[in-house]
Amino acid sequence: MNTGEYIKKLRKEFNITQEELGKRLGVKRAAVNKWEIGTVKNIKKVHLKKMSEIFNVPLSSFFEDEYLSYDNIISFPKMNRVPLVGTIACGTPILANENLEGEVTVPEDVNADFALRCKGDSMIDARIMNGDIVYIRQQPTVENGEIAAVLIDEEATLKRVYLTNNTITLVACNSKYQPFVYSGEELNQIRILGKAVGFTSTII
Repeated sequence: MNTGEYIKKLRKEFNITQEELGKRLGVKRAAVNKWEIGTVKNIKKVHLKKMSEIFNVPLSSFFEDEYLSYDNIISFPKMNRVPLVGTIACGTPILANENLEGEVTVPEDVNADFALRCKGDSMIDARIMNGDIVYIRQQPTVENGEIAAVLIDEEATLKRVYLTNNTITLVACNSKYQPFVYSGEELNQIRILGKAVGFTSTII
């Protein structure tokens, strides 16, 4: 849904005519109509801010593609840098220098501690493709069904995790792969590195 369609949706939900909305914003009805049909895309921020107050929604909800675009200016969110983990060196902590490929940027509100580059097609049904960067918040456990980075015999993998008292099941997001189930002493091979909290796709 683009910005114009979103404005129209909100206006309809609040039962406000284009003319009424225009009056509240100090613009003509024709201007509101042009926004909604997409003739005018660069809506002034002052008008978007006022609409966020009228409709009681976050200002950011009016913007597409996770960045602000108005008056020919693009304002990106504040970014942090986190380490990009490559091959896991045997026996070393996950963020040891031996394991790192470099750093990648991530919006500061994502709250990630490190990132992994996804390999293969086992997570494609979660829209995570080969080569995508997945951001991980470091934690020793996750809720059932959450996607996590898991260390199996010094190799990091990304899977949905299901836990019981005696087993851990790792499920790919691709039906051609069977789940991996570990129990008993096999659990000593498994360590949850952290929860996946976002990803950057390399597919345009």
